[in-house]
Amino acid sequence: MATTHLLYLHGFRSSPQSAKARQVAARVAHDHPGVTWWCPQLPPSPCEAMRMVMDCIAGWPRDSMAVVGSSLGGFYATHVAETTGCKAVLLNPAIHPARDLAKYIGEQTSWHDPNERFFFDPGFIDELKALAHGPVARPANYFAVIAKGDEVLDWREMTGRYPGARIKLLEAGDHALSDFDEHIDEVLAFLR
Repeated sequence: MATTHLLYLHGFRSSPQSAKARQVAARVAHDHPGVTWWCPQLPPSPCEAMRMVMDCIAGWPRDSMAVVGSSLGGFYATHVAETTGCKAVLLNPAIHPARDLAKYIGEQTSWHDPNERFFFDPGFIDELKALAHGPVARPANYFAVIAKGDEVLDWREMTGRYPGARIKLLEAGDHALSDFDEHIDEVLAFLR
């Protein structure tokens, strides 16, 4: 079934202003104007972020909605997909954010606006642990674009997290997927 509602979840310290979020938004608006698009600014608290997202998509049709998530947004997208049964595209998804983000406790700045600051609370680590899922229930619902050249996350952990899913493993690349324009067509094709 074609996607009628599309959610995009950005990564840690990122925003709806990320290059990938803007690229997907532009393509959806141009090529699929009938699709409901939502890319929220996520609060720092994982629990608050997922409560906000799940409340706002509560009325979305489960069989024709989908989610795209980048980095920490990929971890969140997995939670959304496992909870709703929808399709998910993961872009260099965070696999163990509770472990990896523990070193960022304290005041942080946003990538897209260094004047924007937030506090990453120690309690957020437990919130991340609470959102973790076991093996994905429907591997066919997932498409992951993973770069071996990711300087932040281990590509082996990323590919190992989604057995049976469709995975596009890039030989080089980077965490930001700077060459995302080369992969966006496949992403949109997967989402139909």
